[in-house]
Amino acid sequence: MTATAPALTALAHGWCALSLLHGRIESHLEHALQAGHGLSVREYSLLDVLSRQRDGEGGHLQMKQVADALVLSQSATTRLVTRLEARGLLARYLCPTDRRGIYTDVSGEGQRLLEEARPTNETALREALAEAAEDPQLEPLVRTVEAIRTPAAMATA
Repeated sequence: MTATAPALTALAHGWCALSLLHGRIESHLEHALQAGHGLSVREYSLLDVLSRQRDGEGGHLQMKQVADALVLSQSATTRLVTRLEARGLLARYLCPTDRRGIYTDVSGEGQRLLEEARPTNETALREALAEAAEDPQLEPLVRTVEAIRTPAAMATA
């Protein structure tokens, strides 16, 4: 197979379209969240991920799990946590069963801001997808994104 083989070209074209869709959506979300709530997309995502933790044994995420969920390095995740902790949106505390472990949780102020920002995020996401659907190159990807359902959403559908 050569570098210009049609299958390779189609694969590369698909990857470029997916990257373009991601970039457009992220840019739209970034603008809306910054303007409305003073949050970046990554800050919003961190608050969202941490707010979905559950209390109890094994219910809190380790920093590596948070980093994986955000698609960030562990050091970038730690810097992000530190920044939001300084703003009073997160709190860190020692694991009650293993003093070496440190948990991070959303503070009351962080939860309030997240709840205020969720509708903005949802609206901006819908707007970005609607705009992208007008591009024939991106429209099939938009349909795919819109067709994806979480297990909870499928159970209620």
